[in-house]
Amino acid sequence: MIVAAVLVAAGSGSRLGADVPKAFVEVNDQPLLEYAVQRFLVHRAVRDVVVVVPVGWTEQANEMLDELVKSFRSVDELLGKLGRPPAGPTMKPLVVAGGSTRQESVERGLAVLADDVDAVLVHDVARAFVPAAVISRVVDALEAGADAVVPTVPLTDTLRSVGPDGLGPTVDRTGLVAVQTPQGFRRQVLDAAHSSAPGGAATDDASLVEADGVRVVAVPGASEAFKVTVPLDLALAEVVADRV
Repeated sequence: MIVAAVLVAAGSGSRLGADVPKAFVEVNDQPLLEYAVQRFLVHRAVRDVVVVVPVGWTEQANEMLDELVKSFRSVDELLGKLGRPPAGPTMKPLVVAGGSTRQESVERGLAVLADDVDAVLVHDVARAFVPAAVISRVVDALEAGADAVVPTVPLTDTLRSVGPDGLGPTVDRTGLVAVQTPQGFRRQVLDAAHSSAPGGAATDDASLVEADGVRVVAVPGASEAFKVTVPLDLALAEVVADRV
């Protein structure tokens, strides 16, 4: 099975209070985009990587990823002298400009995939520290026959409903999970779902395929795959970046 990853990095970063798009915000002197891309570039199950960035930022992204691939090549030269297999890729990701919504950005990434790609992983760059094991679980489920796969984690907070008169009853967490990325899909399933609702405002690709009647399989996610959204998340990101 030939697997490609579409990394969505077209967010503005406004909730972070940043003066650059979220993907270019640095954690320990390294952009979130770089952390996220590395995880897919070196994963043995992923052949192709497409990065979707905000309009006007393709040049900066290309320069960054050129340097990233050069660093892999330098490591591989050293490993070759030691008689060891290469550690990373020799081809850099393809960079495209995103759209006005996340769904449109994903569609622009899908549009440039090679014809022979069988399965697609759609990942939010804001989840920059997703472990390789989560990527593997998603790919393994696709190889086992699933049409759509999402990683999930249990909910830990107490949930309450709220209405015009204040707080309502506590919500039973049984059977509830939080959904992460990468979400994995058979290529034809994801293409069909986006064709059914082109250019829309869906924030989750699994919901698009479910609308087409496709069953979505869940696999375990990981706490490290948290989403960087607000300034406090950057403090957690600094801790996680030092551990991975």
